[in-house]
Amino acid sequence: MVAPPDNDVLWARALHFSHGGSPALTGVSLGVREGEILAVTGPRGAGKTTLLQCLSGQLLPEKGGEVWFNSTPVHTMGALVRERLRRDRFGWIDPEPALVPELNVWENTALPLMLRGTGRRPAKTAAHEWLDRLDVGHLARKRPHTLVMAERQRVAIARALVHAPNVVFADEPTATLHRADRAHVLRTLTAAARSHAITVVLATHDSEVSALADRTVSLLDGRRVNTVHLPAGNTDPKPADPTDTEGRAACSLSV
Repeated sequence: MVAPPDNDVLWARALHFSHGGSPALTGVSLGVREGEILAVTGPRGAGKTTLLQCLSGQLLPEKGGEVWFNSTPVHTMGALVRERLRRDRFGWIDPEPALVPELNVWENTALPLMLRGTGRRPAKTAAHEWLDRLDVGHLARKRPHTLVMAERQRVAIARALVHAPNVVFADEPTATLHRADRAHVLRTLTAAARSHAITVVLATHDSEVSALADRTVSLLDGRRVNTVHLPAGNTDPKPADPTDTEGRAACSLSV
């Protein structure tokens, strides 16, 4: 077992995982640099959510796959240690904001802090600060059911950022939003992450979303793929930068 590069906050090697015998990941390896916004792209069913769940310690890779966080092996941790890691060092944003209906907006936002034992007053102060940054501070005392979807997703983002995580995993965070709301919410997330040097791993099948990232990793049928661009009138394909997102004709090769 070889430790990952020091400048990678997350590093994965040869990730395999199956759901009910159906392969979801097949040998995926990647590194994520500290403070980077990385978009994981691909069609539905490509393995994006499974990859984020492996990187965040929710799932353990099969067949000897490895996941490292800050040079510490996540794949060898017990369930309780991985749970503490997710609680203290990671944030998670789902496609639909899973807010607690019995709690108001600021209480939902402060939940990660209070689960760590932070007192109610400092947790409330931190929650209000993040809600203000995300332009929903005026909704702090509202219940989730009174908010529109875009507002609820902003609260979910504030909750994912409130405890100053090292990494935020965002799984199709704008899938349920209209186009205008989608762009606004994503710009808010990426701006907040950059201003606080938070690493973001963002799963999306939306090219407009991935354009906000520093780098793109593409999946297809559970494998990483490189893009091969085919210039007009040239039948001899030449490999291009896999992070190049220009709208030219292309085919995908598994790597």
